[in-house]
Amino acid sequence: MTTAPPILEVKNLTIALPSGGDRATAVRNVSFSVGPGEIVCLVGESGSGKSVIAQGVMGLLPKSLPVTAGQILLQGEDITHAPLSRLRELRATRMSMIFQEPMTALNPVMTCGDQIDEVLSQHTQLSPAERREKVLAIVREVLLPDPERMVASYPHQLSGGQRQRIMIAMALVLDPVLLIADEPTTALDVTTQAQILKLVLDLQHRHGAGVLFITHDFGVVAEVAHRVAVLRLGDLVEIGPKADVLQRPQHDYTRMLMAAVPTLHLKERANDPDAPVVLKVRGLEKTYQDKRWFGPHRSVHAAQDVNLEIRRGQTLGIVGESGSGKSTVARCIVRLIDPSGGSVMLGGDRHGEAAEDIAMMSARQLRPLRQRVQIVFQDPYRSLNPRRTVAQAMVEGPMNYGLGQAEAMQRARDLLALVRMDGSAMDRYPHQFSGGQRQRICIARALMMEPELLIADEAVSALDVSVQAQVLQLFEEIRSRLNLAMLFITHDLRVASQVCDHLAVMSKGKVVEYGPAHRVFGDPQHAYTRALFAAAPGRDFAFGA
Repeated sequence: MTTAPPILEVKNLTIALPSGGDRATAVRNVSFSVGPGEIVCLVGESGSGKSVIAQGVMGLLPKSLPVTAGQILLQGEDITHAPLSRLRELRATRMSMIFQEPMTALNPVMTCGDQIDEVLSQHTQLSPAERREKVLAIVREVLLPDPERMVASYPHQLSGGQRQRIMIAMALVLDPVLLIADEPTTALDVTTQAQILKLVLDLQHRHGAGVLFITHDFGVVAEVAHRVAVLRLGDLVEIGPKADVLQRPQHDYTRMLMAAVPTLHLKERANDPDAPVVLKVRGLEKTYQDKRWFGPHRSVHAAQDVNLEIRRGQTLGIVGESGSGKSTVARCIVRLIDPSGGSVMLGGDRHGEAAEDIAMMSARQLRPLRQRVQIVFQDPYRSLNPRRTVAQAMVEGPMNYGLGQAEAMQRARDLLALVRMDGSAMDRYPHQFSGGQRQRICIARALMMEPELLIADEAVSALDVSVQAQVLQLFEEIRSRLNLAMLFITHDLRVASQVCDHLAVMSKGKVVEYGPAHRVFGDPQHAYTRALFAAAPGRDFAFGA
């Protein structure tokens, strides 16, 4: 790396937490630097202090999180306690930030072009015509199609990857020397993620900026990092070159993280190929009608001629990019939305009921069958009622189907123990738990109905690598112990390899490849499947433990 002075120096930084928390500091005595053209990755679990450091550098910390010791130097200038006026001068001109969720970071009532133009109008003396040309130039540089249409569009009219490119354009339009990327690819599917990572690398190299890259995805770290800094509960436990930290970790915490990183190597799973069929989907269709006041109506085929089958004790994975139809299929199976055609045969029940086609049933006909299919959603915080205790959330379903309160409460305690949650959780509320704990509660709540089919829709995509590994192991134990059929939906092939017996690959509403997981992973037949494997971050990197 270059011997030029560092762009960013963080020296003995300590940031306090409000009193009454589980620890006194969000960050304690942390020191690191970022040089010109260097990418330093900050990694660690949720609550480790990664984003707090980024917000401290940008001067975005709330008053409840004061910097109590240390320095933050930007090109030698101490900005630790700089006034707001100075921070405003530095933001976008010398340091910029790409946020994790562009939909919440972008203004929904301003066009994307106006939001980039606002950066220029606040920090330059360019004329409107010159600003317009610079906006179009940066939109072209981030490889967005049809720049004129993009700058005239509102954020909700763009895909997730396109919105993230707009955020990158805003961050780089004034050529800052420091770019902070806070989980910029977490919510993106694997191919879009690969495109965004390549774009960040290309632009960083072209602009010569130093990058502080925050992520919990070690595949991403393997792709982009020069150096890696590992945080645990606010302490910097390890820092060094990428190869040293990822392949020869020194600290026990780093070794634990490395051991939890999922790979594309299939795990051996025993199951009965002749087990009863629990779910058989044939010719499933879902078409949305976009009815407009002006112009012709438009039909969107979200699912076309989908055929699937799951046997008791087996897990079928559905993988594909955002918009491929994965979640649409899941919601049709659980009848959260109505299919446009085809059949969804639910059978093989352990109580001996005959298979039933639930695709076109009315709500009244469906009610007695709903307990047989349960779903775990991606965001556990949104799927739990914040005003209800864990006990109230768990017993509601079975009590609606006639189970007595005492028996329901005992079942809830037993299932919380199954998902390794303490019984004291019964009287607490969702906000009092971590993300991983909330997801365990959602799994236990789904199992309260004693389903024969459990659907997990991106149920681990928002979790840290260590928590993700724990929840994946939990799904596997539940499948084995309860002999459930599982439908596991994910955009991450590394996750699919850990839990799936069979795999269906979806693209543009169609299943383009289907078969045993070992065959699909070992010898993918379709070009789209091969592209997904090629885009998996860190696929060729040997992580050490």
